[in-house]
Amino acid sequence: MTKSLISVIISVYNDESNISKAIESLLNQTYQNIEILIVDDCSEDNTYQICKNYEKIYPNKISVYKNSKNIGLTKSLNILIKKSKGEYIARQDSDDVSFDTRFEKQIKTLKSKKIDVCYSRAFRKSSKKVIPGISFYIPRKWILKIKNPFIHGTMLCKSEVLKKIGGYDEKFYYSQDYKLILSFIKYKFRVSILKEPLYELNMENNISSNFKDEQRYYADCAKRNKTPDINENIYK
Repeated sequence: MTKSLISVIISVYNDESNISKAIESLLNQTYQNIEILIVDDCSEDNTYQICKNYEKIYPNKISVYKNSKNIGLTKSLNILIKKSKGEYIARQDSDDVSFDTRFEKQIKTLKSKKIDVCYSRAFRKSSKKVIPGISFYIPRKWILKIKNPFIHGTMLCKSEVLKKIGGYDEKFYYSQDYKLILSFIKYKFRVSILKEPLYELNMENNISSNFKDEQRYYADCAKRNKTPDINENIYK
């Protein structure tokens, strides 16, 4: 039986020290029917060339694009969604690692349980702590009012789901993942988190850690179903 194609989308910016590990973790998947779509968001280091080198080696599996200017994660991911060909779309962050059975287990869950979106738990890179922790056991409708327990980089969903909600909301420069999961819930898509960690997550010197105030403001807008105002004082 022909396996469904998974389109893996990665937006990367100035991450020459990590991007190779991220790509290698995808190439080593036990589920091999994947295409890897990478957009370099106008990096100033050697990131783009590293990605292009992988594209030369794996021309039938990896496609690399480059933005003419830095436009941010949200818009970059939407560009890749439009270029994707897969029946399923998966996320991967450039500074994280997917364990080799990730897609095999997520696809199996999606199909056997007839759900629309599948996430997994992860090991925190610095401490090997499993996250989400306690919040994993709290009913989603409650925990989502407080925080986002879904790890963005572990997402695997039907492509038709993203198309129905119009992709990522480009008004959310930050916390686009929180807005996305709330949209999944709003449209009554079936969402699940695998208890088994299938991902290694970096939480240091990244968007979440370097722009905490911005993330907090945009997350609050998502929770309140409010359109972010770029002129609003987010530091108050």
